[in-house]
Amino acid sequence: MAPWAKPLDVDRLADGAAAVDFAIPLGELSGLRSARAPVVGNVGGRVHFAREQGLAVAELELTGMATLECQRCMKPMQRSLDVRSRIALIASEADAARVPPDLEPVLAEGGRISIGELVTEELLLTLPIVPLHDSSDACAAAADAARKEPPGGETHRPFARLAELLKR
Repeated sequence: MAPWAKPLDVDRLADGAAAVDFAIPLGELSGLRSARAPVVGNVGGRVHFAREQGLAVAELELTGMATLECQRCMKPMQRSLDVRSRIALIASEADAARVPPDLEPVLAEGGRISIGELVTEELLLTLPIVPLHDSSDACAAAADAARKEPPGGETHRPFARLAELLKR
């Protein structure tokens, strides 16, 4: 098991003000896998744990590059990642009510969570639900070309004479 996939004791890390560096291949994060197109690339960064207002807090910094499939042209597209967030690690959903508004609550069931789970949660919030190239990109040219009539003559219209046939 990769070090970033091992569940860690949240309270011990927060009480010890631990910092954990990580490097994760995105293709190995099960929460980012899609039946259509995988997310590939690498992210790296650091998680610093602390305790604030009685809550375990993780300050997550991650950078990297993700390759996604554009849903317009179905070609790969690059997405730069530079994320900084503060996360309250809560043991139950009932604890979410006491999380201050400047922290994002994440459930750490049984007081344990892996770095991979933290990164997956942040990437699900950061990456687009429907990845698309910018309209100024080559994707727009590919979409325009697909809308034009096919080269080499007229278009076949199988129902063009249907009205005539129905009148008979």
